[in-house]
Amino acid sequence: MSAATTRSRTPDRLCAEAVGLAREAAEEAAFPGVVGEHVSMVAEGDRVVTHYFECKEAGYRGWRWAVTVARASRAKFVTLDETVLLPGPDSLLAPEWVPWSERLRPGDLGPGDLLPTEAEDLRLEPGYSGEDAPPPNSVVSEELAERVDAEDAEVTDRTAVPARGTLAAVAEELGMRRARVLSRYGLHLAADRWDEEYGPRTPMAQAAPATCASCAFLLPLAGSLRQAFGVCSNEFSPGDGHVVSLSYGCGGHSEAAVMPAPPRPAALVLDSTAADVFALRPDPAGGSVPVESAGAEDLGHS
Repeated sequence: MSAATTRSRTPDRLCAEAVGLAREAAEEAAFPGVVGEHVSMVAEGDRVVTHYFECKEAGYRGWRWAVTVARASRAKFVTLDETVLLPGPDSLLAPEWVPWSERLRPGDLGPGDLLPTEAEDLRLEPGYSGEDAPPPNSVVSEELAERVDAEDAEVTDRTAVPARGTLAAVAEELGMRRARVLSRYGLHLAADRWDEEYGPRTPMAQAAPATCASCAFLLPLAGSLRQAFGVCSNEFSPGDGHVVSLSYGCGGHSEAAVMPAPPRPAALVLDSTAADVFALRPDPAGGSVPVESAGAEDLGHS
C-alpha cells in the first residue's frame, strides 16, 4: 500500500483526541517553553496518528515536534509510540554535507594552505614511465608534517637525486623531471573553465568590437593551447593576466578605436613672431644718393 493511501485514511477518534498526551510527551523530550501550538495531525495507519506541534526553539524556525500515538485493537487506551523533532515545509535546514575535495572553490587556497591531489587524479598522468620507482616520500618540515597529517595526505620529496643511468636521471638532464604532467582530460577541463570565464559567450565578448585573435595585446601560449587561447596583457582589460579565448574580446582591443594623430597647425601667413631686419646704411644700388658720397660719412648730411 502506498504512502498516499495510508495518509488519506480517517484518523482514529481516540488517537486524534489524544492531543494532551502528545503534548506531554513533546514537553518531556524538549526544553521547557519550546513546544508551541498544535499544528496538525496525520493518520499514519489503522489506529496510528501523528500530532505536530510548533517548535519555538531558536535556530529551528519552521521545525515541528512530531508525536506518534497508537491504540491496540479493541483497546480503550492510547499509548505513546514516538517523539521526534522534524523539519517542516518552510523550515531552516543546514546545507547538505559535501566532502572537502568537492567543497573547494577557485580562490579558496590561501598562503600556507596545503592542497593535496589524489594519487589517481584523472587530470594528471605520469611525466615519464619505466622501471623506475617514484622518488621516496619524505616530510620536508615539521610544520608541513602537521598539515599533511591533518589533510591525510603524503608529501613527495622532489629533491631526491635519481640513480645514474635510470630513466629518471635522463629525464632530469632533459629538464623533464616532473612526476606527473597534465593529462588530456585535465587539459580539456582547464580549457572549458577558461572558455566559460573568458570565452565568446560572456557578455563582454558579445559587446566587443573584435576578438582577441586580432588584438596586439594577446600573448599566445605554447603547444596545442595556442590554437584557442592566449594571455591578455592589456592592463585596462578585464582579462589582463588571465588566459582568454581567441574568440573573447573587450573594448580594450588594440585596433578597436585608434586615436588620430594630433593636428599640425598651418603655416602663418603673417609671421609676427620673427624680428624684422633693417640695414644700418642705405642700399647704394637702390637709392638716389651717389655711390661715392654714400660711404663718406656715417651720420652726416649730403
